[in-house]
Amino acid sequence: MSERFHTINVEGARLVLDLAGGHIRSFAVTVDGREITPLHTAPWVDDATVTDDPEVPENLKYLSGDFFCAPFAASDVEPDTPGHGWPANSAWTLIDETPAAGGGTTARFGLEKRVMGARVIKEITLRDGHPFAYQRHIFEGGKGAVSAASHAMTRFTAPGRVTFSPKAFGELPTMVQEGDPARGRSLFATGKRFEDLTKLPLADGSLVDLHGYPVADDHEDFLMLVEAPDSPLGWAAAARPDSRDIAISLKNPADYPVTFLWFSNGGRYYAPWNSRHRGVLGMEEGRAYSAYGHKASIEPNPLSEAGIPTAVELSPDGSASLSHVVGGLPLRDGATEVFAVDVVDDTLRVTQNDGHAYVYPFDAAFLRLA
Repeated sequence: MSERFHTINVEGARLVLDLAGGHIRSFAVTVDGREITPLHTAPWVDDATVTDDPEVPENLKYLSGDFFCAPFAASDVEPDTPGHGWPANSAWTLIDETPAAGGGTTARFGLEKRVMGARVIKEITLRDGHPFAYQRHIFEGGKGAVSAASHAMTRFTAPGRVTFSPKAFGELPTMVQEGDPARGRSLFATGKRFEDLTKLPLADGSLVDLHGYPVADDHEDFLMLVEAPDSPLGWAAAARPDSRDIAISLKNPADYPVTFLWFSNGGRYYAPWNSRHRGVLGMEEGRAYSAYGHKASIEPNPLSEAGIPTAVELSPDGSASLSHVVGGLPLRDGATEVFAVDVVDDTLRVTQNDGHAYVYPFDAAFLRLA
């Protein structure tokens, strides 16, 4: 690889992609004259003791921003494939960069390795004046099926609020993220389903409001939210009052019918985490069966049997794609959270709990909403 990083610059937005593993190293937008950086980068990405350690997985060495997983979680179908798959762990190459209609840039990248025999292409578009990064991942060819997710992360430096499009239910996996008290700490209950997001069950029998971040200190936990059947636009919004901004994730539920939330708040004690990975929330849009891995996602499972797709079907002569948008927006004075998000013509309308709606330029066709 001749260049390790590729930068896309347009009016009001700048994105840097780490070609070593396809992670967005940095993303900044300018709205109303101020810069917003909605995504998180791990504190060790430039630490040679971590990046030169052959025992540390590539996706962990360069953990940053947002990255594409295929499969999501355990890679237990294709031999010798790392967790979260090759798209999150191996090199990408720039294919081309072209002007976007209406002003902006689209960059395309090819994954050097194959996923279930498929070629994988990453397309990232920045548009002039849009506070969003438009991402599409395309599978060309291949055989079988693979789970997938877009693994966006944000970070809180003070308490904030997280709100969502309507969800059918939340579900906690049967496994504990950190079960050995010498290595870490997890607090969520296991194997439970809940419908009221203000009543997230903890292992000690108590309930907490999922909308408040942090829900606890010094813990590592994970859950899945399933989109409501009639939800036209999937969204998750992390309002960060200290920086007066919002990290937002947008999707078509037909592409990504679930949202994974990863709570990483000092609950891992071992390297490279060393209790320093704090305030992080993964807002990961997925097409997978929770964190159970590739095999569980392509076999019949409770979600797929309910008509909720948990994998991408591949065809030797066909293609399939998944689209996702991340953005950064101002949190207005007097507001503490996002109340509603919808698409109106070529704008995204964001209603905050100050009682006002704010509109931003948005490529309404990108997500191919019904």
